[in-house]
Amino acid sequence: MRTNELMLYKHMEEGQILRDMTFLMENYGNDYYNKEDLKGLLFDCVNEILEMAVSHGFERNLWHNYLTYLLASHENAYSTACEIVGAAEGSINDVALHDFGIFKELFDFDFAEMETALDAGCLALILEYKGTSGHGKVFNKRIRDRICKLSRNLADTLDAGGFKDTMTQFYKEFGVGKLGLHKAFRVEHIDDEVKIVPITKIAHVHLDDLVGYEIAKKKLVDNTKAFVEGRRANNCLLFGDAGTGKSSSIKAILNQYYDQGLRMIEVYKHQFQDLNQIISQIKNRNYKFIIYMDDLSFEEFEIEYKYLKAVIEGGLERRPDNILIYATSNRRHLIRETFRDKADRDEELHTNDTVQEKLSLVARFGVTIYFGKPEKKEFQEIVRQLAKRNGITMPEEELLLEANKWELGHGGLSGRTAQQFVDYLVGNGYYSEKPLV
Repeated sequence: MRTNELMLYKHMEEGQILRDMTFLMENYGNDYYNKEDLKGLLFDCVNEILEMAVSHGFERNLWHNYLTYLLASHENAYSTACEIVGAAEGSINDVALHDFGIFKELFDFDFAEMETALDAGCLALILEYKGTSGHGKVFNKRIRDRICKLSRNLADTLDAGGFKDTMTQFYKEFGVGKLGLHKAFRVEHIDDEVKIVPITKIAHVHLDDLVGYEIAKKKLVDNTKAFVEGRRANNCLLFGDAGTGKSSSIKAILNQYYDQGLRMIEVYKHQFQDLNQIISQIKNRNYKFIIYMDDLSFEEFEIEYKYLKAVIEGGLERRPDNILIYATSNRRHLIRETFRDKADRDEELHTNDTVQEKLSLVARFGVTIYFGKPEKKEFQEIVRQLAKRNGITMPEEELLLEANKWELGHGGLSGRTAQQFVDYLVGNGYYSEKPLV
């Protein structure tokens, strides 16, 4: 089946199934090999394909799904050149067309003769497979649907040229590999290496879901819009009272601009020493990356902020144009200061230098956005809007009275408190569609 002739799509992760299936396609009728051994290898392949179907949520033609998964996941010179910007130029197109011709043959292969020769009816099970759910552990429903739809579109192509056009369009719309298929990521140490790992389940919050803070949201949108459009943009610090929507606003920004190539990597304070390695893995990709740091603050004895300062601005290597840092904090000044820092008499002679060292981190965020605790009327308006969206049937006077009681015992006036109150009402059946009590 010529898979040994592949030039771009070689050394693929999870490509062992392809190698084994190719061997079977070429040798199922070869008397040199023991028939039972070939049959056993076929069942092993089917087992692995079924396991992938469950973990990834695939359905219908699992062979096509598997091949499509390989194509959508493999980062090579052609696929990464096409992500976001579309068809690449130059001789790489001829190489890609050659490889896609081989994959077209794999898509069109008729397994009926192999089934008969090996006396194995297992292939029929994976060519029209019905899944048990709409998603898997690896892919959420959104990504699963894209892979399955692409699989059907590739099967419908007439030749290698149509196959290539379909794949190229997919790379342009959705990208390639984990960075293309997923929105958000975390950082993990795996086998002593810093790995960027997809987060498969994230909150699908949108900016319109956040009541109030219109000026703050506009400032955040304007900066992010400039970033994804390739214009100059700044690192951004969202600070203010707890529960006012800082983290939710950043998540909403990701959902709003994901389709324009925005991706987000969440980094924790203890991982700041890995920032240079993280940046080296993403700086040459066609996506825009926000490195997200939630609830950022430092105690006097913590020095991790020095790594962050060097990355934001100050190192010899210029920060790549496709990377920004967004952080949230309850503190305006991220590093804890004491009155001793400002005292005229202290153990350190150059006290002002110490203070400036601590303040310089905030100065490296070009945009700072304040999220303050709402006033009473603003809090009540948030409650009204959230109640309306959730179909709460409680009379307004009673609703606001209960909201006031709730906030007194649950953290005070904030958007988070209002959401928790409405969640409590919904959980106890105070809504019109399907009352629980």
